Amino acid sequence: MFTGIIQAVGTLAAMEPRGGDMALHIRAGDLRMDNVSLGDSIATNGVCLTVIELPGDGYIADVSRESLNYTTLGELKPGSPVNLEKALTLNTHLGGHLVSGHVDGVGRILERRDDGRSVRFRIDAPSELARYIAHKGSICMDGVSLTVNAVQGSQFELNIVPHTIQETTISGYRSGTRVNLEVDQIARYLERLLLGEKAAGSAEPSGVTEELLARNGFMK
Repeated sequence: MFTGIIQAVGTLAAMEPRGGDMALHIRAGDLRMDNVSLGDSIATNGVCLTVIELPGDGYIADVSRESLNYTTLGELKPGSPVNLEKALTLNTHLGGHLVSGHVDGVGRILERRDDGRSVRFRIDAPSELARYIAHKGSICMDGVSLTVNAVQGSQFELNIVPHTIQETTISGYRSGTRVNLEVDQIARYLERLLLGEKAAGSAEPSGVTEELLARNGFMK
């Protein structure tokens, strides 16, 4: 588990093909590595990766075909910056929201514009994720815990404050940039919970519908 509060920006040192998938060598930058052990988890651009080697300047982690197919990690090139966060502990300050490091889909930046000292982004999410994105709800973009400022259909807006711009990779995002998205866990579990016993069946349509909400007392 993670919080979505980025601890450092690292860089991709190398990508090594291994038996059909990939191993990434990440230079950790300012991330403290003295308390990192083999088998620990580090969120890398929002993707939970397991440390398999500690070469001294960072870590090496395997990336499965699943992760390569459903995240942007396979699009990285040597020198690419990456957001880093070590897994939370029981005494970690939860400054963001609960993040699993399991990416739900890849979105695309549609627009970037200045908004005072902040920067406003409009992002297009995969259509199947739209029902989990709510105004003033939480979303994780490339490992960064953020608040949704506006939403319409599958598109949503984020207002990024100067500190977050300076301390993450978001400073380099432009129209067309692809980003890893993880929706709020509560929304996903609530949807499943509302299905009740029918969750085990295959006939129930996926997603929250008006009929489903009415049946569970959320609509009159």
